[in-house]
Amino acid sequence: GGTSEMAVISLGGIVVSNSIKIAGDRLDVDIIDFIKKKYNVIIGLGEAEEAKIQIGAATATMTEDKVNIKGRNLSTGLPETVTVTTGDINEAIASSLNEILSVIKLTLEQTPPELAADIMERGIILCGGVANLRNLDRYISEKTGMPVFVAETPTQCVAKGVGMALDSIEVLKKAVKTRRK
Repeated sequence: GGTSEMAVISLGGIVVSNSIKIAGDRLDVDIIDFIKKKYNVIIGLGEAEEAKIQIGAATATMTEDKVNIKGRNLSTGLPETVTVTTGDINEAIASSLNEILSVIKLTLEQTPPELAADIMERGIILCGGVANLRNLDRYISEKTGMPVFVAETPTQCVAKGVGMALDSIEVLKKAVKTRRK
């Protein structure tokens, strides 16, 4: 949690990997900061996450969805409700998404050519909570020129992977020993 990991996996092992300390929680903070600057209203993490889930998108959408967010006006100190749009959320998280994209590109640049060809053919798979952000797959695909897919159950991928690794604990031990060398 709290990081975005990028990896190229081949023959059961990690060939290239990078990470960045940006994930869903950072996007929530980005939304809080944006609402504070634009509307002079401070909101909580829960409100920011709810807005991200309900109307958030990595790219512009066909429709401009709206959600009411409750917070406290910084000038008056009184409770206030502001209407936030998909465009607001997109603008709020754009910088963090660009940072994630930079690490994706770095990982692709470090990938051996023969594996890069496989990625071009088979695509990039997104998993984890941020993968649920609307149009994230389209955003990454447009910026990398590669096909991008969201895993069937992106938020459960890590737990399922750990379970599979524990089922094959001897293979996991062998992989860890090989990686340490």
